[in-house]
Amino acid sequence: MPPSVRARPRDPRGYPVPAITPWEDGQPQFALTDYQRQADCANGRLCSVCNRVMPRGPVWRVVGAGESAAIAEALAEGRPYRNLAPTPEGPGHRACMLYASMVCPYLARPNARRGVSAEQPDELTAHAVRGAARGGTGAVVGFADYEYAVTSTQVLFRFLDVVEFLPHENAESHLPELEAELGGRSTGPRPQ
Repeated sequence: MPPSVRARPRDPRGYPVPAITPWEDGQPQFALTDYQRQADCANGRLCSVCNRVMPRGPVWRVVGAGESAAIAEALAEGRPYRNLAPTPEGPGHRACMLYASMVCPYLARPNARRGVSAEQPDELTAHAVRGAARGGTGAVVGFADYEYAVTSTQVLFRFLDVVEFLPHENAESHLPELEAELGGRSTGPRPQ
């Protein structure tokens, strides 16, 4: 576990609670995102997992099967990947996203299903409904940078220029990368 994640508040079971997770009656609502917390992370260039500053340079996020497949196809064809569709899912540090990909059941395994539905699903969050399986191959992806917009109802991100692509069916395959990252022996972004 990255030290910055270890320092996060915990739920009653002892699980660290990501920075963007809302709390209700003393319980974290893991499948939801708190608007103000997400806006604070975007405006302050804070990791959406640990809530600490991300230095200028690459940021990472975990992507699902559809985006993972599109990135893999673009890279295999030697084309740049640019998804202009905004996403409500914010960036984080490499170690935080590697860790999140392994410990979040929905991100870790293709057959995992969301346990809680989005409060008000729309075209950006409709995939985040109760019972929806992640499916396929996910990935931890490094991007050169990101853009964001804070609207009156949501925070949206777009990610620019893939610098690292770490696909997974089961995210425990990232354990060597995380161990190297935490041990100071990071392999860093891999050339594409």
